[in-house]
Amino acid sequence: MPWILLFLAGLMEIIWAFCMKQSDGFTRLGPTAVMVVTMIASVWLLALAMKSLPLGTAYMVWTGIGALGAFFLGVVLLGEAVTPMRLAAAGLILSGLVLMKAAS
Repeated sequence: MPWILLFLAGLMEIIWAFCMKQSDGFTRLGPTAVMVVTMIASVWLLALAMKSLPLGTAYMVWTGIGALGAFFLGVVLLGEAVTPMRLAAAGLILSGLVLMKAAS
């Protein structure tokens, strides 16, 4: 169950990061409101997962899911650049997540 909570926290992290971009510097109310709600939900789910998971593992997986998801949404929905170096960086984050999960 803690891993499911952590995964959901990571999904909320992706949503709030995307909505932060869409808020245009907090000038658009809708995306700003969604960002605040999903940010609170993300941290709350992370806290629940941390009841059972080690701090370093939980935090790394949470931020990794958020980073990879935000990268993916940036590329797919916002037309951000896909370069070999950006893909390599994302691959390193993913490999770190896999290794951290395997180690726990």
